[in-house]
Amino acid sequence: MRSYKLRGSVLTLTCLLVAVGSVPASGLAAEGTPPGVMTNRPNVLFILCDDLRPDALGCYGSQHVKTPYIDTLARSGVRFANAFCTTSLCSPSRASILTGLYAHRHGVRDNFTELPAALPHWPGRLREQGYTTAYVGKWHMGENNDEPRPGFDWFVTHTGQGKYFDTEWNVNGRRRETPQGYYTTVATDYALGWLKERRPDQPWALCLGHKAPHSFYFPEEKYAHVFDEVRVPYPASAFALEGKPEWIRQRLRTWHGIYGPLFEWRKNFPDDRPEAVKDFENMVHAYWGTVLSVDDSVGRLLAFLQQSGQLQRTIVVFMGDNGLLEGEHGMVDKRTMHEPSIRIPLVACGPGLPVGKVVTPQVLTVDVAPSLLDLCGAPALTDVQGRSWKKLVNQGDADWRTAWFYEYNYEKQFPYTPNVRGIRTDRYKFMHYPHGDGTPDRHLPELYDLANDPGELHNLAADPQSAPVQRQLREQLAALLTAAGLGAGKDKMPLDEGIKTELPDQKIR
Repeated sequence: MRSYKLRGSVLTLTCLLVAVGSVPASGLAAEGTPPGVMTNRPNVLFILCDDLRPDALGCYGSQHVKTPYIDTLARSGVRFANAFCTTSLCSPSRASILTGLYAHRHGVRDNFTELPAALPHWPGRLREQGYTTAYVGKWHMGENNDEPRPGFDWFVTHTGQGKYFDTEWNVNGRRRETPQGYYTTVATDYALGWLKERRPDQPWALCLGHKAPHSFYFPEEKYAHVFDEVRVPYPASAFALEGKPEWIRQRLRTWHGIYGPLFEWRKNFPDDRPEAVKDFENMVHAYWGTVLSVDDSVGRLLAFLQQSGQLQRTIVVFMGDNGLLEGEHGMVDKRTMHEPSIRIPLVACGPGLPVGKVVTPQVLTVDVAPSLLDLCGAPALTDVQGRSWKKLVNQGDADWRTAWFYEYNYEKQFPYTPNVRGIRTDRYKFMHYPHGDGTPDRHLPELYDLANDPGELHNLAADPQSAPVQRQLREQLAALLTAAGLGAGKDKMPLDEGIKTELPDQKIR
């Protein structure tokens, strides 16, 4: 088990790195800015995790997962308390993060579609402005393509999901190799190798895409048993299904339900026996273990930036691509619009950002691209759907959004979630499930008062007293969709073929 001896209640990045012995005590203060550096053009280190729940990090309140390096990033900059994805699925969300567009605009609706090569994204725009750019790790837009993508000077990735151990990598289209070792460590090695070759007088932007903590969850050996003594029951909402749509109950015994195979942590399924919660507990323990390695990776990167004198002039962003259901509403995986599925961690620190601030207004994945370009002083991408939060975090923004819409399209490869359209305001959430052919919905909608029911235990959709709120939210959702070009007859989606019990193809799990 990791042991960190940290002194003081608030630690700067320098203080933390000294405390764990990563850098000498002279640290950042003793190293001046190298000659010739264009200090008005910060570097960007962008770290993206896969399926990371905010509550798996110490800075978001985890009682068990200790993440001192990530926590210190949050204390040294901005932590967004209410960050969300606009589609809770890996590839669509990653495309939104890069482009500032919703899935219906960038076209990446599933985990098998390529990001259109001609579509502008924030690393490519920085490259146009003189930055050296690199992508290392899980790209996951185009399942079987590991070749370099446009907009990057250096590109190291793999096909599909990659493996926690011994992944085969395509190194910038030059060679394929299979370094032995743990994915998180190997990806960090590649990233550090690229950073060490950078010129001190040229700004850079590095995107590091971790596999962790995506299923199937396999921690490295040193973290395999850290949480063995921690009991993990099914959450209360797993059994609070009365008044909720029937498709949620139908999902219980599928690939995405708590009585199903749990990403192969349960060998005999479906299993709804009380004692079978042990399989669920083992799954969560493994998930947490992979997060510990991500925190180690962040520590290694920060140590290098400090040792090389670049930490003070580097914007560091750490986030997840989408949330994850761990038993809530009887579900695992994501895709739905329930809170654990759409909430993501997002912390940022560096030039142009305040220190030690928690921002509560709702920010979205589509806000990342305009925000980073704004912080770097680069020209904005045109016609994006996100907004820069630079003003919001520094001085507040009276015009910031108070509502946004969510979209997800039914997948034949993963037939466990209907089409979803919904709206989330600062207080309420309304979601409904279109059939896909223009006929009336066949599933009960869901309405939650998040101020009084943050766990979404009580669906108010059938409550007569909530009818005025539901009507207002329906109208507001329709207006948001129309403004996004998804008005009547324009929001194309597949036909909902219903919840099915067969397992997905082995190749795409």
